[in-house]
Amino acid sequence: MMTESKRLIEEQQTEYVARLANLSFSAEELAAYTKDLESILNYMQELNTIHTDGVEATTHVLPLTNVFREDCIGDCLPNHDALSNAPDSEDGSFKVPKIM
Repeated sequence: MMTESKRLIEEQQTEYVARLANLSFSAEELAAYTKDLESILNYMQELNTIHTDGVEATTHVLPLTNVFREDCIGDCLPNHDALSNAPDSEDGSFKVPKIM
């Protein structure tokens, strides 16, 4: 539960950060963003009060497993069929414009 606490950020600080990010806000936007940042900082302070000693750091919520399938040789598409919808081909290969 969030409780009222002292101000962690002032509009001047929000304006300074906005200027660093090359942003400009109206007075109403500046007040709204200051309020939002204040809410975020208050929540972070609340999270800092949680006892986490002995809790292992988590990088992923679920355990990761190898999702690769077995690499099996299958039937190949005939070259003529593979090139049938190509916009341009030459000597049995796709022909593309030079990049360099």
